[in-house]
Amino acid sequence: MNDARSWEYVGFWKRFIASIVDTLLLLAITLPILYLTYGRAYWGSGKAINGLVDILMTYVFPAIAVIWLWRRFGSTPGKMMFQARIVDAVTGDAPSTGQLVGRYFGYFVSTLPLCLGLIWVAFDARKQGWHDKLAGTVVIRSTQADNTPTTYQPRA
Repeated sequence: MNDARSWEYVGFWKRFIASIVDTLLLLAITLPILYLTYGRAYWGSGKAINGLVDILMTYVFPAIAVIWLWRRFGSTPGKMMFQARIVDAVTGDAPSTGQLVGRYFGYFVSTLPLCLGLIWVAFDARKQGWHDKLAGTVVIRSTQADNTPTTYQPRA
Protein backbone atom coordinates (compact mmCIF):
# COMPACT_ATOMS: atom_id res chain seq x y z
CA MET A 1 0.00 0.00 0.00
CA ASN A 2 1.07 3.55 -0.67
CA ASP A 3 1.86 6.06 2.04
CA ALA A 4 -1.38 7.40 3.55
CA ARG A 5 -0.07 10.95 3.10
CA SER A 6 -0.43 10.56 -0.68
CA TRP A 7 -4.26 10.75 -0.63
CA GLU A 8 -7.06 12.60 1.12
CA TYR A 9 -10.77 12.14 1.62
CA VAL A 10 -12.85 14.31 -0.68
CA GLY A 11 -15.12 16.59 1.28
CA PHE A 12 -18.63 17.91 1.00
CA TRP A 13 -18.16 20.95 -1.29
CA LYS A 14 -16.09 19.17 -3.93
CA ARG A 15 -18.58 16.31 -3.97
CA PHE A 16 -21.49 18.76 -4.11
CA ILE A 17 -19.98 20.53 -7.14
CA ALA A 18 -19.23 17.16 -8.74
CA SER A 19 -22.86 16.11 -8.30
CA ILE A 20 -24.08 19.31 -9.97
CA VAL A 21 -21.76 18.69 -12.94
CA ASP A 22 -22.92 15.07 -13.21
CA THR A 23 -26.58 16.09 -12.97
CA LEU A 24 -26.18 18.70 -15.72
CA LEU A 25 -24.46 16.14 -17.96
CA LEU A 26 -27.26 13.62 -17.41
CA LEU A 27 -29.88 16.27 -18.08
CA ALA A 28 -28.08 17.27 -21.30
CA ILE A 29 -28.57 13.69 -22.48
CA THR A 30 -31.98 12.81 -21.09
CA LEU A 31 -34.00 16.01 -21.57
CA PRO A 32 -33.61 16.21 -25.37
CA ILE A 33 -34.65 12.58 -25.69
CA LEU A 34 -37.67 13.14 -23.47
CA TYR A 35 -38.56 16.27 -25.42
CA LEU A 36 -38.23 14.49 -28.78
CA THR A 37 -40.39 11.64 -27.50
CA TYR A 38 -43.14 13.50 -25.64
CA GLY A 39 -42.84 17.14 -26.73
CA ARG A 40 -43.54 20.10 -24.47
CA ALA A 41 -46.53 18.29 -23.01
CA TYR A 42 -44.11 16.12 -21.00
CA TRP A 43 -43.43 18.91 -18.50
CA GLY A 44 -47.05 19.92 -18.07
CA SER A 45 -48.71 16.52 -18.09
CA GLY A 46 -48.92 16.17 -14.32
CA LYS A 47 -48.26 12.46 -14.67
CA ALA A 48 -45.62 10.81 -12.51
CA ILE A 49 -44.64 8.51 -15.39
CA ASN A 50 -45.36 9.27 -19.03
CA GLY A 51 -44.37 5.98 -20.61
CA LEU A 52 -41.56 3.51 -21.25
CA VAL A 53 -39.08 6.08 -22.59
CA ASP A 54 -39.70 8.19 -19.49
CA ILE A 55 -38.90 5.24 -17.22
CA LEU A 56 -35.81 4.33 -19.23
CA MET A 57 -34.40 7.87 -19.43
CA THR A 58 -35.33 9.00 -15.93
CA TYR A 59 -34.46 5.90 -13.91
CA VAL A 60 -32.75 3.11 -15.85
CA PHE A 61 -30.25 5.06 -18.00
CA PRO A 62 -28.87 7.20 -15.13
CA ALA A 63 -28.41 4.14 -12.91
CA ILE A 64 -26.62 2.15 -15.59
CA ALA A 65 -24.50 5.11 -16.70
CA VAL A 66 -23.37 6.08 -13.21
CA ILE A 67 -22.62 2.53 -12.08
CA TRP A 68 -20.76 1.85 -15.34
CA LEU A 69 -18.63 5.02 -14.90
CA TRP A 70 -17.86 4.08 -11.29
CA ARG A 71 -16.91 0.55 -12.35
CA ARG A 72 -14.85 1.59 -15.39
CA PHE A 73 -13.16 4.75 -14.07
CA GLY A 74 -13.81 4.72 -10.32
CA SER A 75 -15.45 8.08 -10.80
CA THR A 76 -17.99 10.19 -12.65
CA PRO A 77 -17.05 13.21 -14.80
CA GLY A 78 -17.80 15.56 -11.90
CA LYS A 79 -15.54 13.65 -9.53
CA MET A 80 -12.88 13.39 -12.26
CA MET A 81 -12.63 17.21 -12.16
CA PHE A 82 -11.18 16.80 -8.66
CA GLN A 83 -9.18 13.62 -9.44
CA ALA A 84 -11.50 11.89 -6.99
CA ARG A 85 -12.35 8.22 -7.09
CA ILE A 86 -14.40 5.72 -5.14
CA VAL A 87 -12.55 2.94 -3.34
CA ASP A 88 -13.38 0.16 -0.92
CA ALA A 89 -13.19 1.62 2.58
CA VAL A 90 -11.26 -1.36 3.98
CA THR A 91 -8.87 -2.41 1.23
CA GLY A 92 -8.49 0.76 -0.85
CA ASP A 93 -9.07 -1.34 -3.96
CA ALA A 94 -11.77 -0.83 -6.56
CA PRO A 95 -15.16 -1.60 -5.03
CA SER A 96 -17.09 -4.63 -6.22
CA THR A 97 -19.99 -4.18 -8.61
CA GLY A 98 -22.30 -5.14 -5.74
CA GLN A 99 -20.87 -2.35 -3.61
CA LEU A 100 -21.38 0.14 -6.42
CA VAL A 101 -24.98 -0.93 -7.00
CA GLY A 102 -25.58 -0.66 -3.25
CA ARG A 103 -23.93 2.75 -3.21
CA TYR A 104 -26.18 4.00 -6.03
CA PHE A 105 -29.36 2.85 -4.32
CA GLY A 106 -27.97 4.16 -1.03
CA TYR A 107 -28.36 7.64 -2.50
CA PHE A 108 -32.13 7.22 -2.16
CA VAL A 109 -31.72 6.38 1.54
CA SER A 110 -29.37 9.36 1.92
CA THR A 111 -31.83 11.82 0.38
CA LEU A 112 -35.08 10.74 2.06
CA PRO A 113 -34.64 12.50 5.41
CA LEU A 114 -34.05 16.05 4.04
CA CYS A 115 -30.78 14.97 2.35
CA LEU A 116 -29.23 14.35 5.77
CA GLY A 117 -27.32 11.33 4.47
CA LEU A 118 -25.63 13.53 1.85
CA ILE A 119 -24.94 16.39 4.24
CA TRP A 120 -23.35 13.81 6.56
CA VAL A 121 -20.23 14.01 4.35
CA ALA A 122 -19.50 17.46 5.80
CA PHE A 123 -19.30 16.17 9.37
CA ASP A 124 -17.94 12.63 9.04
CA ALA A 125 -14.24 12.08 9.80
CA ARG A 126 -13.82 9.95 6.66
CA LYS A 127 -16.17 12.17 4.60
CA GLN A 128 -18.60 9.30 4.09
CA GLY A 129 -22.24 9.87 3.28
CA TRP A 130 -24.77 7.26 4.32
CA HIS A 131 -24.55 5.76 0.83
CA ASP A 132 -20.78 5.30 1.36
CA LYS A 133 -21.29 3.76 4.78
CA LEU A 134 -23.95 1.37 3.45
CA ALA A 135 -21.70 0.30 0.56
CA GLY A 136 -18.41 0.28 2.47
CA THR A 137 -16.77 2.91 0.24
CA VAL A 138 -14.86 6.18 0.60
CA VAL A 139 -14.08 8.90 -1.93
CA ILE A 140 -10.42 9.86 -2.08
CA ARG A 141 -8.05 11.84 -4.26
CA SER A 142 -4.34 11.67 -4.74
CA THR A 143 -2.22 14.44 -3.26
CA GLN A 144 0.90 13.33 -5.14
CA ALA A 145 2.22 15.84 -7.66
CA ASP A 146 1.96 13.38 -10.55
CA ASN A 147 -1.51 12.12 -9.49
CA THR A 148 -0.42 8.50 -9.75
CA PRO A 149 -3.04 6.11 -8.43
CA THR A 150 -2.92 5.47 -4.72
CA THR A 151 -4.75 3.02 -2.55
CA TYR A 152 -6.53 3.59 0.69
CA GLN A 153 -4.53 2.58 3.76
CA PRO A 154 -6.96 1.79 6.60
CA ARG A 155 -6.07 3.30 9.94
CA ALA A 156 -5.72 1.06 12.96
